[in-house]
Amino acid sequence: MTTGAFEALAAVLETAERNHEPVPPIRTMIGEDLSMAYAVQQVLARRREARGGVVVGRKVGLTSTAVQQQLGVDQPDYGVLFADMDVSGRRTVPFGRLIAPKVEAEVAFVLKSDLDAGDLDYAQARAAIDYAAPALEIVDSRIADWDISIYDTVADNGSSGLFVLGESRRSLENFTPADVRMSMYDGNRLVSQGNGAACLGDPINALVWLARTARDVGDPLRAGQIVLSGALGPMVPVTPGMTIRADIEPLGSVAVSFASEGER
Repeated sequence: MTTGAFEALAAVLETAERNHEPVPPIRTMIGEDLSMAYAVQQVLARRREARGGVVVGRKVGLTSTAVQQQLGVDQPDYGVLFADMDVSGRRTVPFGRLIAPKVEAEVAFVLKSDLDAGDLDYAQARAAIDYAAPALEIVDSRIADWDISIYDTVADNGSSGLFVLGESRRSLENFTPADVRMSMYDGNRLVSQGNGAACLGDPINALVWLARTARDVGDPLRAGQIVLSGALGPMVPVTPGMTIRADIEPLGSVAVSFASEGER
């Protein structure tokens, strides 16, 4: 594909997001080639930065073996986090900013050092973490009816939407990410459960994969960046007016409320 073709596909996804009108799957236009999908994602990110967007980190997706099998892949994927995706501390999230959102609970890591050299193994990734926080990722898709393959979701910036970081902060000296237990509620109704092992066996394994992959594509992880390490349990569709809370023990809790459908 030509540079112009990548730009055109990025523009299609941008228009879908801006107008809140999803588009048909784009996998037929990029083929079953992950490098093509990531090329579209990179164009999307550059265009967003050109409009003033500020990169604050990355998100890891497809960390569940069951989801990987569903999409016929054997590896995670990633997307880019921008500052305006962070809705932490907001009283409500305008539902009109989204198309077909779903929520999943995760362990977020904030880095204190770059991950750009060396073996980028488990010990190095662990040592690079400043602290962890409970997080909710509000995933969204510009592809109609969530009819996605890995090629669609990668091109669509990993189906990124918004994210929320909880207020609690813990160093890894105070807890073990692989051992966390997650319960997510819609109001008082339990809607999802999981644990740290559901995320590639250990959320730090997801950080290792991301660090190596990001370095290989020439855009390594940097100190201060946020990494959403991947879902601890099944994602949950959300509708206007819902309040979602995840208890990730012993890390802490995080919650988000969605406003009425028309608000942006």
